Order: sequence, then C-alpha cells, then structure tokens
Amino acid sequence: MVAVWVALTFVALQRLLELRLAQANLRWALSQGGKEYGREHYPLFFLLHIGWMLGWLLEGLARNQLSPLWWLWLTVFVLAQGLRYWAIRSLGRYWNTRIVIVPGAQRIEAGPYRYLRHPNYLAVALELVSLPLIFSAYLTALVASLLNAMLLLFVRIPAEEQALKAYTNALNPEQSKP
Repeated sequence: MVAVWVALTFVALQRLLELRLAQANLRWALSQGGKEYGREHYPLFFLLHIGWMLGWLLEGLARNQLSPLWWLWLTVFVLAQGLRYWAIRSLGRYWNTRIVIVPGAQRIEAGPYRYLRHPNYLAVALELVSLPLIFSAYLTALVASLLNAMLLLFVRIPAEEQALKAYTNALNPEQSKP
C-alpha cells in the first residue's frame, strides 16, 4: 500500500528534522550553562519511536487496508501536528527532546502551555495512536500507546519534576529545608 510508505517517509523526515533542531537547541542550552537530566532513559524513547514506525509499517502492509475511519484518524494526526508545532514554537530555543534546565530561564506559560502542562506529550500520544489506526494497525497503536504512557508517567515526567525541583532547591536553599 503506497499510503503506508508515504506516511513512513513523512514521519521519518519529520523526526530527523526535529532531532536536528533539538540538537541545535541542546548546544545552545548547554552553552548557556544548561544541565541535562534523565539522559539514561532517552534511548528508550528513541526505541519506542523506531518500534512504532516499524510496527505500523509492517502491520499496515500486512493488513493492506485503510481503516473505515481513516479520515477521523488522519484528522486527529493532523491536529496533533498542529499542537506539537505550537508547543515547539512556544518554547523556541528551549524546546528539546531531552530534559535540560537552563539557569535563569523562566517557565514558559505561553501558547498551549497556558492550558496544558505537557502539550507536546499529548500531541505525541495522539500521533502514536492515530497514525497506526489510519492503516488498521490496531496492535501497534495499543502497544505503542501503553509503552509511551508507562515511559511518560513512570520515567520521563518524574525525571522532569525532579530536575525542576533540584533547580528550584539550588536557587532557594531555604525553601528546601523541612
């Protein structure tokens, strides 16, 4: 099915360009005295996304049919792209695929961050479920969504909160005393 290959090419190119932007932003953040946290779990997300892409490619090719609701799932996917790029634009140079705290930086509360604490994570969660469902790759949508939720809830978000707490405590040592 040609649509599966077109989608794979689009997503792979998109992810590569985003990684390039993230690397440039990481270099900038580190040059500003930024400190990276949670480096050890980063490869897990990389593996998740590669597995997700391979999963819906192979499952989609095996099923060889679009979902009867492909238009709905495509709409969800496109809306997720809008949310994700709104989040990336709102964060500007602070957007990254890694956890980096830049000294003196203020918490971003513009764009989707006015409404959601983790809009980029919501966008990615919507992508992980919607794109496979376009191609009737139900198993991939389920497995990728569950793995993503577990990584976010039990690894990534706690690592971010710990990094913010460490940074806040370094700024205000009096507040960290019991």
